Amino acid sequence: MRLGTPSDIKLIDENGLRVDGRTPEQLRPIKIQTDVLNRADGSAYIEWGGGNKIMVAVYGPREAYPRHTQDIERAIVKARYNMAAFSVDERKKPGPDRRSVEISKVISEALQAAILVEQFPRAQIDVFIEVLQADAGTRIAGLTAASVALAAAGVPMRDLVVGGCTAGKVDGQIVLDLCREEDNFGQADLPMAILARSGKVVLIQMDGDLTTEEFDRATSMILNATKRINQIQREALQGKYIAEQGGE
Repeated sequence: MRLGTPSDIKLIDENGLRVDGRTPEQLRPIKIQTDVLNRADGSAYIEWGGGNKIMVAVYGPREAYPRHTQDIERAIVKARYNMAAFSVDERKKPGPDRRSVEISKVISEALQAAILVEQFPRAQIDVFIEVLQADAGTRIAGLTAASVALAAAGVPMRDLVVGGCTAGKVDGQIVLDLCREEDNFGQADLPMAILARSGKVVLIQMDGDLTTEEFDRATSMILNATKRINQIQREALQGKYIAEQGGE
C-alpha cells in the first residue's frame, strides 16, 4: 500500500520539474568504483544520487558448503542484501527482515542469469550487498554494483547485468529513477533489470497500478536509461584495468 501525498509536498511543479529539480526522464548522478575491499575477490562501491551509498563484496567461486547444498551441474549464487541499521532516518532493526530476504532472492536469480554457472559445478558464489545509506532504488543500485564487482572478480559472465532503473507514476506522470519522496508518495513504481547486450529481462517488479500505456512508457524510459548506466559500469571496469597496468 502506497502512502498518500502530504499536502505540503508537491512532487511535480508547474514547470514540470520534480521535487529534486530533475525532468521526468532524468537520471540521478551515478558513480561506481571498483576494488574498494582488499580481502574480497571482487568489490564495488556505488553512489546513486546523493542518498544511495552501497558497498558490494564478491567471494568465489569456491566449494559450496555444507556439501548437501552443492549442485553437481552448476554453481549456486547466493546474494545477501542488507540495509545497515543507520542507513535510513528512522533507525532500522539490525538483521534480515522479510523485505531483505525477498530482495536477496530476486538479486540472486538475476545474477545467476548473467553468470556462466555451468562452468563451476559444486561451487558457490557469494555476493554481499550492504546498503550504507538509502534513498530509494537500493535493490537496483545494489544489483548494478554487484554486476561490476563480479566482473572485477573475474567471474565468467554471459553479460553484465545492468541494474536497469526504476520508473513510476508521480502526480499522474511517468517519471524515471524515483527519489525517496516519489517512492514514498507516488502512485506506482517499477524496478527493472536487464542483461546489457541481449536485453533479456532478469528482474521486474511493480508496486501500484499502471495502465498498459503507462507500463509501456515506463519500460521504454528504463531501457533508454540502461544504455547510460551500462556505460558507467564499463568505465568503472576500464578504470580498474588501466590502473592495474599503470596507465593514466
